[in-house]
Amino acid sequence: MQTHDSVPESWGEPRSKTVTWYDPKVTVGGREGLSGLEHLEAGMRGEIPFAPIGHLMDFRLSAVSQGEVRFEGTPDESACNPMGAVHGGMMCTLLDSAVGCAVQSTLPAGMGYTSVEIKVSYLRPVFVGAPLYTRGWVTKPGRRVAFAEGEIRDAADKVVATASSTCLVFEI
Repeated sequence: MQTHDSVPESWGEPRSKTVTWYDPKVTVGGREGLSGLEHLEAGMRGEIPFAPIGHLMDFRLSAVSQGEVRFEGTPDESACNPMGAVHGGMMCTLLDSAVGCAVQSTLPAGMGYTSVEIKVSYLRPVFVGAPLYTRGWVTKPGRRVAFAEGEIRDAADKVVATASSTCLVFEI
């Protein structure tokens, strides 16, 4: 990585971003005795902190119901790829969060999940400053394996990316 002293003036001043989050152990501990849906609802109401990845990428859970969730956020410059568009990794992370939390919303107390695979299709470019709405929904719940899909829409309600995912369900 280059230091500020070694870059041309034409690059301008460096930008920075401060990220603040809360101990993820508090979030995990907040699920004790709660179903997956109740745990997500508690986070959405601010009773427990949201997962640190939401703070890092500046997105928030805005709706949750049995088998479905919605996240909202607006990517900033720190999410740009070399072409000036939002990096696909951020889009994949948003989709992975949405499909995973959709699966979580179907789980009883004492059960958890982890992603086994995710397939993402990028349909159109996304640029910084454009609000994104990410939705995940369960297509087949299961006691050992669950399947979910997701999509990201822009402010014009156009689908910009989709995903399908498989999650492993296990006792915690």
